[in-house]
Amino acid sequence: MYPPIKLSSPQTREFWEIPVLYEDAQLLVVSKPAGLLVCPDRYDKERSNLMKLLEEGIAQGKPWAVERGLRYLANVHRLDFETSGVLLLAKDRESLVALARQFESGRPDKRYVALVQGEVGEDSFRVEVRLAPDPRRPERMQVHRKRGKLSVTEFRVRERFRGYTLLECRPLTGRTHQIRVHLAHRGWPVVGDKLYGGEPFFLSRVKPDYRFKPGETERPLLARLGLHAEQLTLVHPVSGQPVVIEAPWPRDLQAAVKQLRRYAAV
Repeated sequence: MYPPIKLSSPQTREFWEIPVLYEDAQLLVVSKPAGLLVCPDRYDKERSNLMKLLEEGIAQGKPWAVERGLRYLANVHRLDFETSGVLLLAKDRESLVALARQFESGRPDKRYVALVQGEVGEDSFRVEVRLAPDPRRPERMQVHRKRGKLSVTEFRVRERFRGYTLLECRPLTGRTHQIRVHLAHRGWPVVGDKLYGGEPFFLSRVKPDYRFKPGETERPLLARLGLHAEQLTLVHPVSGQPVVIEAPWPRDLQAAVKQLRRYAAV
């Protein structure tokens, strides 16, 4: 077990305890929580983001930084604001450059799990389309055959439920919102993905005898995006050996799948 990194934002009064999944002289791999940006938001520069908090912690000599002897950290890739899971950071520029080249070539194996709306009939399938920003809503991506960039994801069914499916997703390219758009394009939006048609997961939708208490408003078991970066396999920039890192599922995703197994098993 590695000691976690404790971060806080005085401006927003938010606090995060970031689990460390793997660490050595060149790499720091963390489990990013849902609801935290990796880098500054292009529309709102004041929003909290992981890299700014880490850089400030290093500059201020926070205990977690001093204990590790950290003077530099840079993210090798990104995860969406609501996506949780494995995030790779480099401790020096040489490692950053080497790892960035791996990602550009598509060498690292990235595996996500997604809980989607709808019953997927195929055991496995592949989506290969061109993606471009939506000119009407720049925060969204869309399928565009002419001006889009090629994007490819392979999918495999992990579990089937009535009305829902748990998928393993393996992106072979790294386009913005790639997995989310691919699944929405096929008619299976990710649970909680408001941007692409997904809805929160409520227990009342699968539990037959669910009863509301007087004046009660049901809270969703999974209110945010049901997408988790579960595993990353890469080649170590110094040793050349394969490194496999896994991030445990967050509690809300675990709770949703547990209730689906109980009340909506196929």
